[in-house]
Amino acid sequence: MKKKLTVLSTLVMLGFGSAYSIPAVKAAPNNDLQSIKGQRSGVQAGISKANAEVTKVQSDLARLIDQSNRVDQAIKDNNSMMAKTENNIKDSKSQVQKIEQEVAVIKKRIDTRNEILKKRAVSYQESGGTVSYLDVLLGASSFSDFIDRIGAVSTFVQADQNFIKQYEDDKKEVEVKQAAVQKKLTELKEMKTELEGMHEQILDQKKENDTLKEKLKQKEQEQLDRIAKLKGKEKQLALKEYEMIHANDVAPAPASAPVSDDKNSSDNNSNSSNSDNNSSNSSSSSNQSDSNDNTPVATHSGSSGSVQDVITAGNKYIGNSVYVFGGGRSAYDVAHGRFDCSGFVHWAFAQAGYNIGSSTDSLKYAGRQVPSSQMKPGDLVFFNTYKTDGHVGIYVGGGKFIGSQSSTGVAIASMSNSYWKSRFNGRVVRIIE
Repeated sequence: MKKKLTVLSTLVMLGFGSAYSIPAVKAAPNNDLQSIKGQRSGVQAGISKANAEVTKVQSDLARLIDQSNRVDQAIKDNNSMMAKTENNIKDSKSQVQKIEQEVAVIKKRIDTRNEILKKRAVSYQESGGTVSYLDVLLGASSFSDFIDRIGAVSTFVQADQNFIKQYEDDKKEVEVKQAAVQKKLTELKEMKTELEGMHEQILDQKKENDTLKEKLKQKEQEQLDRIAKLKGKEKQLALKEYEMIHANDVAPAPASAPVSDDKNSSDNNSNSSNSDNNSSNSSSSSNQSDSNDNTPVATHSGSSGSVQDVITAGNKYIGNSVYVFGGGRSAYDVAHGRFDCSGFVHWAFAQAGYNIGSSTDSLKYAGRQVPSSQMKPGDLVFFNTYKTDGHVGIYVGGGKFIGSQSSTGVAIASMSNSYWKSRFNGRVVRIIE
């Protein structure tokens, strides 16, 4: 009997030991499952963040594409302007040739008259220089001959006067036409310089546009690749999690163990869900914040006539405009942010109630010249680009100026930048005292 009790006691102890040993054996897989769930939650958060970044990149790309379309249109318009300029050059050449031909004809007439005058002078000298119209009249043999000679002398005198007048008129005409030729040649030279400048600036525009497009497309692809990689990892973790959960469901376990595991699983799923939601909310908040940070700031001002009105007038066009030759001089151009350098300056000052020139040649005489050491915000600054005073901007202080640049449209640039520093010619014009 005692022996039986001993055996029974041993079996009971073994039973209890077996029951309590099962959770210990399953603790390791349980921990692995929680680890996988944590990893999966992190991957899902990464996917959410990557998706937010892709959305932002795509938004930036859409804005760039819109800007790129404006640049493409500007390039077409600028090419059209170049073609027009080339035609003007051809027309100017034709006009110069025509004027030169006309001058040659007039010079020939003048040379012919010079020969006639020389012959008359020689004839007068050979006659002893004493023959006069009066002698011709007094030498008449009869009254009838006298009358005839008076008519002849009158004709000679009138002919000489007309001859001399035509000679003087031809000389003046030659001077006028030669001046016209010189003016046309000067215009021709300026047009060629402008044309060379247009070629250079259009290449800058296209290069900058293509570079920006390529960068954003590359960034978009990087984020898409990252999402694909994260989704692949998330899929692997989900499969592993499923296998482990399935294995736990099949494995025998005490009644108390599944209850404990379900609770932990529920808590972890809840935490994972909260984590995902927090991650999503954080990502959404971050994306919204980024979007707000990239919103262009526009300062609208009335015609108060202040320097600040002029300086801030173009803020709304920064990153939202394009350089177009002759731009900024029509309502359409202004509405679509199409400016050249002088057109932008003219428009900016007009917003403050100042009517100034719309070409660099007129703007450099629009106000008072001041030393570059004394320049202040609102002053015009000039640069030698494709020609002397080929570019103009508005000084905003801190060594910077705002203007419509060929590669960027309206932008703020640093005068200490190597390009602008080497081209600043020291010309500063003050419009507003």
